[in-house]
Amino acid sequence: MPEYLGIDTSNYTTSAAVYDSVSGRVTHVKKLLPVKEGELGLRQSDAVFHHTRQLPELVESLFSQCGTVSPCAVTATSRPRNAEGSYMPCFACGEGAARIIAAVNGIPLYLTSHQTGHILAALYSADRLELVNESFIAFHVSGGTTDCLLCEPDDGTIIRITELGRSLDLKAGQAVDRCGVMLGLKFPCGKELERLAAEADREYKVKPVLKGGSCCLSGVENKCRDMLQKGEKPGNIARYCLDLIGETIVQMTEYAVRERGSLPLLFAGGVMSDMLIRDRIASRFPGAQFAEPEFSCDNAAGAAIYGYLKNEKKG
Repeated sequence: MPEYLGIDTSNYTTSAAVYDSVSGRVTHVKKLLPVKEGELGLRQSDAVFHHTRQLPELVESLFSQCGTVSPCAVTATSRPRNAEGSYMPCFACGEGAARIIAAVNGIPLYLTSHQTGHILAALYSADRLELVNESFIAFHVSGGTTDCLLCEPDDGTIIRITELGRSLDLKAGQAVDRCGVMLGLKFPCGKELERLAAEADREYKVKPVLKGGSCCLSGVENKCRDMLQKGEKPGNIARYCLDLIGETIVQMTEYAVRERGSLPLLFAGGVMSDMLIRDRIASRFPGAQFAEPEFSCDNAAGAAIYGYLKNEKKG
């Protein structure tokens, strides 16, 4: 039985995946949680409700795509990070379903963090899974995180993660969504904001605010609101927002490389699916690895791969 099942119930996406360890193929399905127009997110109680309704349908869809699947392990993301006190109720939906599947089928149950799942999905997408046996620097940039991380091999958690830098206030994904909603876009706003930025006819000199290896992004929202009030074109506002976020990540990367040396660089998380930001980073760090957009945004592929790696450690 070469298949491994993964489940992820994050703050905005329900997802499930199967990793076939013989072919190396991932099959995955996901569905965004519904957010009312003009709102910037969901209460956890609403997220739990929607995951409870969506997860059974997605698992049914996944298994219909994969045909006959008898997973030899199931993994769920049970917390945002591998850190004490890291907790979010929505992850209990995926963990509960995984526990039932493991018990009914008599297979191992593994639990990992949403962040670890993002990193593993990005490694898989970049065809660099072998990096789990080395040290590398990873960025996890999303609505809940703007983290620069030192990743090292670990028998227990597969990847031991040490924070090198983070956003001290607003996260990059939050800045994107707040700017987007301000401009009348639908939440989550990443794709629409990127399209809008392509209409820009001005360039701005951006000045990131860094404190050591960490950053402050709250000024992005304030600047974008000021530009809107002064009548600036929406495309220019969108471009300013994305350029500032991109340059902030570039400068955080430069700091990490100075501190830790020229380790492999990996960029994961939903914000990293933005091509304007990716192109800026890639031009400064040509060897950097990025997940393809479908594996940048929330997905369960990394959770499924985690189960495979854990079983390999056992074997």
